[in-house]
Amino acid sequence: MLIEKQFKDDDILPIGIPFRNCEILILNDENKLVADDEAGELCVRGCCLALGYYNNPEKTNEAFCQNPLHSFYPERIYRTGDLAKYNEFGEVMFLSRKDNQVKHMGQRVELGEIEIILNSLDKIDASICFYDHDAQKIVAVYKGIGADKKYIYGELKDRVSKFMFPNVLIHLEELPYNLNGKIDRAVLKENYKKKVFVIE
Repeated sequence: MLIEKQFKDDDILPIGIPFRNCEILILNDENKLVADDEAGELCVRGCCLALGYYNNPEKTNEAFCQNPLHSFYPERIYRTGDLAKYNEFGEVMFLSRKDNQVKHMGQRVELGEIEIILNSLDKIDASICFYDHDAQKIVAVYKGIGADKKYIYGELKDRVSKFMFPNVLIHLEELPYNLNGKIDRAVLKENYKKKVFVIE
């Protein structure tokens, strides 16, 4: 995708806009185009689409499907499994994976959106969020000097609705990483269940 503007160092980067012969659809749970500032699943259509997943017909049938916006003729779209929305410039903003969406306090919450905001804060080096379904709490694990509960909640109050505030904050000196170089969510979730962490 193409992006044509300058960004500050702490700006969250958009995915951009589609290139030629490719169209982006962001569909809500009712398979309709999202409204302004509404999140939905990022879908792709156009001649850029692949034929499917190699040697995986089940996954191909799940991700490559008929465009639900019409039934007049066959047209395949690719469901990426990513949640996204448009910003004020019409650029696509990645939020999180669709399986990273939870229902919290009667609201649909994108945990990835909370992560993006936390990671944009000056005093936070890295963070991840997950959901404690038993306690119905949003858990944020982060690394950063001087980022205590007061600082984080103070920064979040003007950026997100209160129902998106993490209920549990866990500060670590170092975060575990997996072989792919990503923060190891599985290890953090397991340690949380075992009550290894000191909770703020």
